[in-house]
Amino acid sequence: MSEDRGHKQFDARSLRAIAHPLRVRIMELLWLDGAATSTGLARRLGESSGTVSWHLRHLAEHDFIEEDVERGTKRERWWRMKPRSMSVEPAEFLANPDLRGPLSVYLYEQVQTVSNRLTNFLSEDWDAEWYRAAAASDWRLRLTPDALKALNAEVTAIVDRYKAEHDPDEACVGEGSEIVVVQYQSFPHRAVRPGDEEQS
Repeated sequence: MSEDRGHKQFDARSLRAIAHPLRVRIMELLWLDGAATSTGLARRLGESSGTVSWHLRHLAEHDFIEEDVERGTKRERWWRMKPRSMSVEPAEFLANPDLRGPLSVYLYEQVQTVSNRLTNFLSEDWDAEWYRAAAASDWRLRLTPDALKALNAEVTAIVDRYKAEHDPDEACVGEGSEIVVVQYQSFPHRAVRPGDEEQS
């Protein structure tokens, strides 16, 4: 079992540090595919190695990533995500006008990232078995905030159970297995009710 490097909860300092489109993309690649060098990341991102190296050092200063010393050499450093998971609570930052900008940048980039993952999957060449197994669904419910929290907790518990049994960083993987990304969003929608159009 790989070392559990813990969970990172964003504070104002870390939010400002990661609120940059390229840094979000770097973190995405390290999260999805594991450790990488600045040269390899630069090639995939279409950026110069110097630019990517600068952002990697910045992310390391704020404990988002760390050097993978087992892979590194004198000529090239390998980087990996430091925390096993991360989360941000937007409500904690909305009251601070100085943090609304960084929060907006980060959330926008994350939404684009989530959308791109599904688009990339659909454009790739997978066996029919994987297309049948995959899912992209949405549901419409009427809930209170407490009920929504309960729903999220139940879904998270299910995913956590699968994570414990199917660690993506585990050296020994089952035959035919692949890294699977599970995406889940739940949020309220302000519905347009009859008569609202006439009042606007």
